[in-house]
Amino acid sequence: MDKETLWLAVGFLGQALFSARFLVQWIKSEKEKKSVFPIAFWYFSIGGGVTLLAYAVYRQDPVFILGQASGLLIYFRNLYFVIYERKQLNT
Repeated sequence: MDKETLWLAVGFLGQALFSARFLVQWIKSEKEKKSVFPIAFWYFSIGGGVTLLAYAVYRQDPVFILGQASGLLIYFRNLYFVIYERKQLNT
């Protein structure tokens, strides 16, 4: 496998992780009969975001880099809120 093909695979993996977040959110919402965001949504967002950011850096695409980097800040912050809230409920 050459370098270009490997990075293409990384890009597709990142896109798959990023898309999977909507699948887990949809399944959880259907189970609860309301719109909810399971913690897995944020983990998939971060996994997909990091992978896509790496791909964007390799491609040297400033638009894609800015979009993914700013998104990651939001995903990490939301994950922090979820973890903090759960900690508060358990104390």
